[in-house]
Amino acid sequence: MEKNSKKIKLRVVFMGTSDLSQAVLKSLIEDEYNIIGVFTKPDTKIGRKQEIEKPLVKQLAEEHQIPVFQPLRFNAEAVEQLKKLKPDMVIVAAYGKIIPKAALAIPGFGCINVHVSLLPKYRGPSPIQNALLNGENQTGVTIMLMDEGVDTGDILAQEKSNIEPNDTTETLMQKLSLAGSDLLLRTIPLWIERKIEAKPQDHSQATLCQLIERSDGKIFWTDDAEEIFNKFRALTPWPGIFTFWKNNSQLVRLKLISIGLQKTNPLEKRRVGEVFEIGSDIGVQTEQGIILLNELQMEGRKSSDIRSFINGHTDFIGSILE
Repeated sequence: MEKNSKKIKLRVVFMGTSDLSQAVLKSLIEDEYNIIGVFTKPDTKIGRKQEIEKPLVKQLAEEHQIPVFQPLRFNAEAVEQLKKLKPDMVIVAAYGKIIPKAALAIPGFGCINVHVSLLPKYRGPSPIQNALLNGENQTGVTIMLMDEGVDTGDILAQEKSNIEPNDTTETLMQKLSLAGSDLLLRTIPLWIERKIEAKPQDHSQATLCQLIERSDGKIFWTDDAEEIFNKFRALTPWPGIFTFWKNNSQLVRLKLISIGLQKTNPLEKRRVGEVFEIGSDIGVQTEQGIILLNELQMEGRKSSDIRSFINGHTDFIGSILE
């Protein structure tokens, strides 16, 4: 295959932190872009032993002998590091840090961001989770020029993607990572050769993402079953959804590992939060509809399928979850 000399000679700096970032960086490396530096978050200490964990992006960069920079904040020192690299283009995918105006002005072809929503919808740090929380059936990826705002820059390209009924953040991220990487690789040559123009966003249509926190996984059984199921999809794998169950007068936390959905109520009236048998399944009554329990995990214990859990906790049926 004949190599694209423009692609190889272009001096590219990559910035990113997440699984999306790793997928985008991998696609650039495989497409033989000249990556001269990678900016990612600092290493973290995890577990009881406080072992050092490198970001996936750093691991990938080191495998390909690419210099890595890990500033705690994108301050004047980080700007100077970027300036010394003399990039023609900076590509950003879920970096998680505010990049100042001084840095944005350095590359001649600008700072290009890969965002996993159809901007101006779902600006911010958690567009996939928020699309699932809201029960959307379609989302997509956007390639945009960065400015000083949060996902407010002009758009270079967009592509739609369907959301399947059982998609979770994990599965949707996998699909959009591939779609975003592919769209980026198709867009960069067009932008360099000035075959496309950047188009301003319609800011009047903008929506913002809420930042996902661990406490967001708390279930409210007064919500409809469909809302709870969407929360499960959005917060899988992290932070997961949970409820509380009174076991021998002690309130214990239950994480719902796998659930199903029935949108209609049974004929027999149940209390909100009540656990009951519904055919061969175990359900929990919500304000409207039933959540079917498949697998759960009591805090401090291993997860188990619902029948095994009931065998060990016969008083679970008929209890009210909080």
